[in-house]
Amino acid sequence: MRTTVGIIGAGPAGLLLARLLHNAGIDSVVLESRDRAYVEHRQRAGILEQGTVDVLRAAGAGERMDREGLRHDGIELRFDRRRHRVDFPALTGGRSVTVYAQTEVCKDLIALQLADGGPLLFEAEALAVEGAESDRPAVRFRHQGREDVLRCDYVVGCDGFWGVARKAVPAPLSQVFERTYPFGWLGILADVAPSHDELVYARHDRGFALLSMRSPSVSRLYLQVPADTDAGAWSDEGIWDELERRLETADDWTLRRGPITQKSVTPMRSYVHEPMRHGRLFLAGDAAHIVPPTGAKGLNLAVGDVVTFARALVHEKYTGSAALLDAYSETCLRRVWQAERFSYDMTTMLHRDPDAIAFEGRLQRARLDRISSCRAAETDLAEGYTGFPIG
Repeated sequence: MRTTVGIIGAGPAGLLLARLLHNAGIDSVVLESRDRAYVEHRQRAGILEQGTVDVLRAAGAGERMDREGLRHDGIELRFDRRRHRVDFPALTGGRSVTVYAQTEVCKDLIALQLADGGPLLFEAEALAVEGAESDRPAVRFRHQGREDVLRCDYVVGCDGFWGVARKAVPAPLSQVFERTYPFGWLGILADVAPSHDELVYARHDRGFALLSMRSPSVSRLYLQVPADTDAGAWSDEGIWDELERRLETADDWTLRRGPITQKSVTPMRSYVHEPMRHGRLFLAGDAAHIVPPTGAKGLNLAVGDVVTFARALVHEKYTGSAALLDAYSETCLRRVWQAERFSYDMTTMLHRDPDAIAFEGRLQRARLDRISSCRAAETDLAEGYTGFPIG
């Protein structure tokens, strides 16, 4: 099998890249180890930055997002029973974010790819990337019980942290920067209308809490818990009681309760692999970087990566210059590190470190006071949350 770009992974990054290349007249093949049902139902991020929304629309994948997605013009910060709303459009020149689940983005892109895009092979397990330093790299994969080889001009690894793409970068050339946090998020889905019309980020002495949503009738909520927590050890009533404590306010706001349909614990870590390119192999998304979910950056960073690659390849197609491809890693990492910084700042400002001393708790309050009383500080948060420029 032969193509111009071999894409490993049919998450939102790999699928969007395939769409961008198709629209530019560049052929690709997407290899996905899981079946279609799994890809279309795995729960992941649900906050799309303004830039991500714009890219999906321009790619022809925005119709259902615009119809069903929930535009949010701000978030609310809570601390010491106080409430402070951050108004995104007023602080960023009109930018906002959209609540639209990753599962729905994947469904939209899969439908487009199967309708008029290049080959999308489900249950095609990538086994290795070979010849990354040559002019003809290849992906060895297993599909329908037999091994095959996809020969390409370029390989883009969108196969996540545990995929094979990053393993093809020689260890002596790799640098890894990471931090593991001593807590995680106990997340729930509940069949109840959200208790607020925007996301609520709460700093509490008992730990962080987040009020989010998936739709007007489904709530998504999180509690900070120890990293080794078993989600099943928490009763439904205990979860609602703890959410109520951490989200409490001095006014008459109340938390709506309803049937909990899903519980899980998400670990918290920051991770960056440098470089994001080796020869004709390019890493994108979780294959190259991971952020704690506090800043809602994971999916959006992956989108930035594949947009950067697609622009660079189109530039080479029409000019013959590989300058943008050569700059891929450096270009992406500038944005990645800003997102890592923002996510770290949000995480350390809102979560209770089990080893923290009283001094650090006071610093958290001081940071929140600064944001709620200083337009410059508030603007910095709004600009980071709605997204850093792509490229």
